[in-house]
Amino acid sequence: MPSITEEIKKRILVLDGAMGTMLQRYEFTEEDYRGERFKDYPHSLKGNNDLLSITQPHAIAEVHRKYFEAGADIVETNTFSGTTIGMADYHMEDLVYELNFESAKIAKQVADEFTKANPEQPRFVAGSIGPTNKTASLSPDVNRPEYRAVTFDELRIAYKQQVEALIDGGVDVLLVETIFDTLNAKACLFAIEEVKEERNIDIPVMVSGTITDASGRTLSGQTVEAFLASISHVPLLSVGFNCALGAEQLKPYLQRLSNETEFYTSAYPNAGLPNAFGEYDQSAKQMQILVEDYLKDGLINVIGGCCGTTPDHIKAIADVAKNYKPRELKVFA
Repeated sequence: MPSITEEIKKRILVLDGAMGTMLQRYEFTEEDYRGERFKDYPHSLKGNNDLLSITQPHAIAEVHRKYFEAGADIVETNTFSGTTIGMADYHMEDLVYELNFESAKIAKQVADEFTKANPEQPRFVAGSIGPTNKTASLSPDVNRPEYRAVTFDELRIAYKQQVEALIDGGVDVLLVETIFDTLNAKACLFAIEEVKEERNIDIPVMVSGTITDASGRTLSGQTVEAFLASISHVPLLSVGFNCALGAEQLKPYLQRLSNETEFYTSAYPNAGLPNAFGEYDQSAKQMQILVEDYLKDGLINVIGGCCGTTPDHIKAIADVAKNYKPRELKVFA
């Protein structure tokens, strides 16, 4: 089977849409989250979407299947919060390895089904590594600017465990995503390099930051160019942006990124900006028109959707992406 590093040279690859948006449709109750195994668990578990890979694996597989049917080449594992730091909210730090391993296994089984049915379009699994809910660059206490809720080393150890489990579960690529603090991402990239060295393997790595508002900076204050400079020492498959902004608002930052990087580029914006109720109203057709602008300008190698996007959005994106050539790699002297 061709690798993702080969396929990305041939065409624009389509990433899936939002997992959370799809899981909301199931309207799972506290009991559904618990399943039989955790029915007597002393803490509330509703909202722990990563846990559904263990208690509702059929639903997770179904979401992956719907995105592949819509034309996605890559689905992300259901592991956005899958570190000991993220799972501490639910007192489930001990489950981290299992959560990541099972999530990767589910996604890989579905991907293999689709590849077998259509070998011309091999399907891939990206191990989703979220930013955690703590920041290494900023103090959570306005009165103690020197204080940090987490250290670089704590992040590195937590990420390393997640990375090992995702690789053991069979992911094709690791996706360090929704980066609001580049120092967190650097801890993750350090952990990935450690695992690669220890295991003597070379797994591709994608990195995706998030520009939080019209200032064009990440939450920890970096511009596009500063973000890029901070992570480009690592051999990456791709670098890009996701979340926080819709396709229209994200475009100027993608243009800057595309001009400055020697890596492949990725984007998976939200379905517009949230309304007063925190919901996303942008239709698949509206998003398709905006994304086509990226493609016409040759900005993109990997395209997908983040918050509020569904298989309909991904189908609309995939339908238009196949008409365009991928962005050509820049070579800097």
